[in-house]
Amino acid sequence: MPTKHFVFCQSDLVLERSAEGYTIPITNPVDLKPWTTVINANGAKTYRIDTPITDHSRYEMCPLRQSYYQLSEEDYLLAGKCHELLYWDQNTKFCGCCGGHMHFDTDISKKCEHCGKEVWPQLATAVIVLVRRHVSENPVTMKEEILLVHANNFRDDHYGLVAGFVETGETLEEAVHREVLEETGIHIKNLRYFASQPWPYPCGLMVGFTADYDGGRIHLQRSELSKGSWFDCEHLPHIPEKLSIARWLIDAWLEDKNKD
Repeated sequence: MPTKHFVFCQSDLVLERSAEGYTIPITNPVDLKPWTTVINANGAKTYRIDTPITDHSRYEMCPLRQSYYQLSEEDYLLAGKCHELLYWDQNTKFCGCCGGHMHFDTDISKKCEHCGKEVWPQLATAVIVLVRRHVSENPVTMKEEILLVHANNFRDDHYGLVAGFVETGETLEEAVHREVLEETGIHIKNLRYFASQPWPYPCGLMVGFTADYDGGRIHLQRSELSKGSWFDCEHLPHIPEKLSIARWLIDAWLEDKNKD
């Protein structure tokens, strides 16, 4: 198979225009020099350039997040891994034990030239959960709602799901219960694993769950959330993009509602 070349300027990725759409370059992009890093990953090569390209006859820049809508799933996931390796490389130039220079030993590990300490890329593990509850519309019918929140760091008006990082010495399940209680003041039960997703912004792993409401009133942690409430399937606010596991969880819930 031809080698794919992933070229980044900060978090923007170089895509090659073709008659069929956009692709990852499969020829060495020599005209994009100078580059400052070359990393091998899964048979691909990764580069970092300091100046974005503009008005090029073949190439154009695309934010990594938006490349989800332009590339195949395989290429998008590999682009994410390449971006994570660039981020890791930039932050591991020197040994944390002796201060010596770190050099690549394998495609995904480095070794100190002085003391021999080895390091591998670190992942920031986070949990995310869709919480459901049933409420009665009248004495004979029930409807289901989900908890949606707007985090202070969201760049637009969309609502997402409760999420947070796993702490040292904590299980994934403990992290979900803690984050929901800390951020919203409610208790949950019937926690179930849903799926996981690499999240290269810059080096995360999202682990998704579903859960049922088990009591308490919403009391938002204002340092983290600006808004939060229960929503049924007919009155959803602006929800996350399709590339995120938050959207996968919501879409799976909506699909189940449509089966009822």
